[in-house]
Amino acid sequence: MHDVTAQIEARIERFVRERVAPALERRCLALDVTAWEVPGEPVPFADAVAQSYVPFATGTPWGKPWGTTWFHVTGAVPEGWGGALEVVFDLGFSGQYPGFQAEGLVYRPDGSIVKGLEPLNNTVPVEPGPIDLYVEAASNPDVAGGYLFQPTPLGDKATAGTEPIYTLHRIDLVERDLTVYHLLRDCWTLAGLRDELDPSLPRRAEILRALERMCDVVDPDRVAETAAAGREALSGVLASPAHASAHHVIAVGHAHIDSAWLWPTRETIRKCARTFSNVLALMDEYPDFVFACSSAQQYAWIKEHYPALFERIRKRVAEGRFVPVGGMWVESDTNLPGGEALARQFVHGKGFFLREFGFEPDEVWLPDSFGYSAALPQLARAAGAHSFLTQKISWNQTNRMPHHTFWWEGIDGSRVFTHFPPTDTYNSDLSGADLARAQRQYAEKGVSNVSLTPFGFGNGGGGPTREMLEAAVRTRSLEGSPTVEIGTPQRFFDLAKAAHPAPATWSGELYLELHRGTYTSQAKTKQGNRRSEHLLREAELWHATAAWRGLGEYPYEELDAAWRTVLLQQFHDILPGSSIAWVHQEAERNYAALAETLTPLIESAQRLLAGPGAESVMFNAAPVAAAGVPALGAAVGSGPALVPPVVHDGWVLDNGVVRAAFDGAALLRSFVDVRSGRELIADGEAAALLQVFRDLPNRWDAWDLDEHYRHHVDELRTADSVTVEGDALVVRRSYRDSAFVQTFRLARGAKELDIETRIDWHEREKLLKLAFPLAVHADRASSEVQFGHVQRPTHANTSWDNARFETAAHRWVHVGEPGFGVALANDSTYGHDISRRWAADGSTVTLVRQSLLRAPRYPDPHADQGTHVLRTALRPAESVLEALDTGYRLNLPVRTVTGGGPVAPLLTVSSPAVVVEAVKLAEDRSGDLVVRLYEARGGRARARVAFSAPAGRAWTTDLLEREPADGVAQRSSWAAGEPVDIAFRPFEIVTLRVSAR
Repeated sequence: MHDVTAQIEARIERFVRERVAPALERRCLALDVTAWEVPGEPVPFADAVAQSYVPFATGTPWGKPWGTTWFHVTGAVPEGWGGALEVVFDLGFSGQYPGFQAEGLVYRPDGSIVKGLEPLNNTVPVEPGPIDLYVEAASNPDVAGGYLFQPTPLGDKATAGTEPIYTLHRIDLVERDLTVYHLLRDCWTLAGLRDELDPSLPRRAEILRALERMCDVVDPDRVAETAAAGREALSGVLASPAHASAHHVIAVGHAHIDSAWLWPTRETIRKCARTFSNVLALMDEYPDFVFACSSAQQYAWIKEHYPALFERIRKRVAEGRFVPVGGMWVESDTNLPGGEALARQFVHGKGFFLREFGFEPDEVWLPDSFGYSAALPQLARAAGAHSFLTQKISWNQTNRMPHHTFWWEGIDGSRVFTHFPPTDTYNSDLSGADLARAQRQYAEKGVSNVSLTPFGFGNGGGGPTREMLEAAVRTRSLEGSPTVEIGTPQRFFDLAKAAHPAPATWSGELYLELHRGTYTSQAKTKQGNRRSEHLLREAELWHATAAWRGLGEYPYEELDAAWRTVLLQQFHDILPGSSIAWVHQEAERNYAALAETLTPLIESAQRLLAGPGAESVMFNAAPVAAAGVPALGAAVGSGPALVPPVVHDGWVLDNGVVRAAFDGAALLRSFVDVRSGRELIADGEAAALLQVFRDLPNRWDAWDLDEHYRHHVDELRTADSVTVEGDALVVRRSYRDSAFVQTFRLARGAKELDIETRIDWHEREKLLKLAFPLAVHADRASSEVQFGHVQRPTHANTSWDNARFETAAHRWVHVGEPGFGVALANDSTYGHDISRRWAADGSTVTLVRQSLLRAPRYPDPHADQGTHVLRTALRPAESVLEALDTGYRLNLPVRTVTGGGPVAPLLTVSSPAVVVEAVKLAEDRSGDLVVRLYEARGGRARARVAFSAPAGRAWTTDLLEREPADGVAQRSSWAAGEPVDIAFRPFEIVTLRVSAR
């Protein structure tokens, strides 16, 4: 029987492919084509149409990598043609997934946009009469290359070459047979369902026999005339309704467009125009179709570059059919952005949606980011969101998440209602396979029976197609299939919350057991992000301080523009380091430009505050005192001097507080807390040790760090030279083609040993770590995340622990035992691994390693090559608050300007457990002061906030600086002149708004 069934299935497949499909086009006519190749970067429509076009024949190569060619298409519909008329384009499509090759945008002669062109969405409808169209064709190279992860020059315009990479195959007018088209869609839906049904089920045999009857009744020589009979043969099985217990899918039209990845941001702008115009065209054809789109940045691009298209979007938003989701500026990475930056993703994202559309998304929409910080639930709730959607955790290599619909609880106890689409994709085509997977895998069976499926071509854009919408029509209620309802995310979350009012809770970070290398790849991009975040903190703080003292205007426009650049580059394929060379080169240029803009802004505010004079005035933007300067204030002085190294069986740095001892090879062998006498370095071990590992992930080169990297390590234990330069110990080492200079400094009175590592890196497929084997027995390590920290086990008791072998931390990590601990801070490193091992005497060694550099070859074959300067601070730290102090001081060094005298902090906070993360003026430009604070220890705290300038009424707000709509944020207020006393929950974020008196 099996052989007979297989023969029938083969007959059906070939009949549909070779007989029915070719009959889709009743007749076709080649159109006249002329072309103009843009000599450089893309140009607007008005410039393009003014050029001289030359005849262009099909079969002719076109398009250098990253080039643009404009095609002018003309002709007329012949007399007697009718029905469904369209122009079919084949720009040289390879038939692979859309978004990774040639694309086009079709215009009318008046400059209005018709729709985009993709490999699987390559038609443009026309009416009887003349045809006159312009096509902006982008010859984007296929950098993905089938995901073979081979180094390629195509990701850099300077190395991609100039030879044409596509051939124009077709631009034809076609008369489409709608009956044949619908027969093809019937067959596709039923064949897909049949393949997912158990062979023993009668329903599968019923579908198989119906498809066989279709082959019998459709005449292969007269398909057009008999297609209706073929549809009638299938009508019975298509009309059979779904079972009452069938899984219910809310299908949400979507196009996950990476704001940069295997293409630059300039191409993303055009991808958005193509995709959004496709969506708008489908809305004209399918009145029930709705489309969800995240990323305020992408809407902003359309508003700037395609204003007429933006107005069309605005109208559909008002109808509820083009739905802004997510509320963030971009679909950001959430492991690496700093706390205030992640908050600003919502401030800028939701702010844009409210201003432009009067619409506020209620969910966070991050289907593709590489893991999710445990700080995110509180930020989401504080931004007015109550739900969260992602798909990415289904990529876990080791452990499967136990839920698809659940509460996600963050570090402060805030919860968001969370859903993972059980289809395991955000690019569904609503095939039988996708729908069956949703029904089969849904973890909450028996309690809830509804899930969400985003459908549409994504990553490179394209979005839903009419074929997908036709599939939704046929599976609205179809026996054997889940039921499909096209709807909005809000529709899904309303149904899901009603069906599952008491879901299980997942507490803590959503760690992705994959893509661990993204904490380290493209170190210069990461360093630019960290520097820019802190430059923005300084600029806002000092200008807000100056403005509130009547000393200057607040630079709203400059700061907003800078934030938008930083937020864009926190997109989940830019900041993680997984984009092509072009993207990272552009990011580094942007960060350099931000520094050139923000540094003078900072200094101008500081000069205003310091006033005229000849004193050296040191400004401290950190929320903790540094170098004798109060937090958020300025003092006169020169800062502490350094302790010079002393030769003693090697070298020693000793300031009476801590003592660092180096052996003859300048390896750090001892670091003692003088007060307690405790040794920080494990006996017989060397700290600040450079280690180079073989780094050959199985796939996803720039993304992945696989556990087997640990199998091969070279340690740099030999010094090329050791010198004392000024008051610093300078050690030079080398490895193959790379050179390393480590500089050790110790300030008088300081607990921190400052370690500067300068690297001239020319390795390939290697991982560089800085290792610290510590004499601490720690079951868990504390790592800074946004607005707090998380604790992770140092052991590997479970498969979940074992899979978490590389983790992200922000400015510091802390390991400790009762009464003693060690902090390790960094100025731009995110990747860490922290584990336990045992010394020869049986004592526990806690090994903390910073991942400094990688050298993947795909998608950027030259990633991380060149010079890097990274700073680390090592200190004894009894508590995480001491670690926090060190992290802030390392990242926010004091700045010195010449002026008249000290500057009192604009505000002070009474509790050391409460940290000021941002001081700025309000987004609405009212002049109100906004202060963002958080409890940093992980316990309850009370703090009094006092102001040194006259302050009016104070009140707490949500992240968007509004009165909170629910109990997520404290609804507290204080009259002018009253002390601002605030009670904090563990890790609670408070946004305090203060009016000027």
